[in-house]
Amino acid sequence: MNDRRAADVRGRAGEEQAAAFLATRGWTILATRVRTPAGEVDLVAHRPGLVAFVEVKVRATRAARDMAIDERRLARVAAAAEVLMPRFCTAGEDMRVDVVLLCPGTPPVHIENAWIG
Repeated sequence: MNDRRAADVRGRAGEEQAAAFLATRGWTILATRVRTPAGEVDLVAHRPGLVAFVEVKVRATRAARDMAIDERRLARVAAAAEVLMPRFCTAGEDMRVDVVLLCPGTPPVHIENAWIG
């Protein structure tokens, strides 16, 4: 399997793990891998009154996990969220951009409201 395909498989597995993690915390997953002209959102999650556009990052080590997200990536997710807001925030819900970071052997790290732009 080539590197790109392996990364895609890891990414999809990570998104499934993040979705299950969020579901145990009261979130309903509305969509996965939603593409827009501005970029892609890995997960769209909903709780009463709130829609979260979630970036998921899977890394092999804790150190790599902790460095997996940066302002440029968050800006792209935020831009995609702006495009998607009318589609998913239909009842006047608040919206935010969250991040779920995953690394084998450690619990998921959920960063709420990661983008303040």
